[in-house]
Amino acid sequence: MKAVRVKDAPIRKPVVIAAMQDMGNVGSIAIDFINKSLDTQLFRYVSIPFPNYVIDNGGYIDFEREKWEYRYGSDGAVVVFGGGIGQPQTNQELYDLCGDVIDMAMEYGAQLIYTLGAFHTTRDYGKSPKTLMTATTQALSEQIQKLGVDPTPGSSLITGFNGLILGLAKERGLPGVGLYAEIDNPQVPQFRSAKSLLLTLEKLTYQKFRGMDELDDLAARVESEVESGLWRDDPTTAATGGGGV
Repeated sequence: MKAVRVKDAPIRKPVVIAAMQDMGNVGSIAIDFINKSLDTQLFRYVSIPFPNYVIDNGGYIDFEREKWEYRYGSDGAVVVFGGGIGQPQTNQELYDLCGDVIDMAMEYGAQLIYTLGAFHTTRDYGKSPKTLMTATTQALSEQIQKLGVDPTPGSSLITGFNGLILGLAKERGLPGVGLYAEIDNPQVPQFRSAKSLLLTLEKLTYQKFRGMDELDDLAARVESEVESGLWRDDPTTAATGGGGV
């Protein structure tokens, strides 16, 4: 893994929001939307030089070297990491990447780290998926529940980036919260679920994300294509080790 500092950033005690491609692309959609909405600026990136897959577009392929960006909002109060497509392909790469995110958070005196992902459910939620949460401590979990966010039900494994980043944050004493939006089909981009994550983040971070109607429009378009049989499953929406619950 190669880490590159692009420039110095005016960041002090930020909230860190970190997520990668996962089931239904929920984490990536949310991260990419936050960067667009807050007009964030790149200050650092990490890359893995040897991705072990290509994307088949039905007769032709795309091939991109993996790179994930650290970006900051104009007020320096938010750092956003991840988005894009794919996750690290080996446990070593995953540990190195999560460790880099935690090191960065500690360097800038981060107050808290949020990670975003999907929760696969059979509940019929219509067009209003819920966002559930888990936290690095019971006290933090209880505090967030008082703000109206329900905890994840029962016991389960959180795999990939979304799980490990919270584990390493807990080891380093950095408060962390995992937010997971309900999805019903991991093979389809879940724009309404991403919007649910963003609405919950607004409540917890006091940030305001502009233009979320765009996510409703994209969701309606995908739903129409699925219903009419025109949708072709996107292999990037259900990554192995995608970090869902």
